Amino acid sequence: MIDWNRVDELRDEVGAEDFHEVVDLFLEEVDEVIERLKAQPDTARLEQDLHFLKGSSLNLGFASFSSLCQAGEIAARTGRGDEIDLPAIFDAYAKSRSAFIEKATA
Repeated sequence: MIDWNRVDELRDEVGAEDFHEVVDLFLEEVDEVIERLKAQPDTARLEQDLHFLKGSSLNLGFASFSSLCQAGEIAARTGRGDEIDLPAIFDAYAKSRSAFIEKATA
């Protein structure tokens, strides 16, 4: 679910002091997009939103969530937006977020 090696790499790259700031910013931005998609998914922006979520989550090691976002991004790009399982994406994010916070901020 979480690529902990990537998390360690990011912590080394930005430093322990700035790591929490980077995490907070990531979670804030991703939470905002997730909440918007839950409230009012915009099919015209779906590919762009999933691309953003994929890239952001990959940077922080959210491997499973990123993979689902990538599959959704491809589906949206090829006109198969109706095949995207947004609830599965939301669930993967919630589980990844919880696991990450539990371990990375302990």
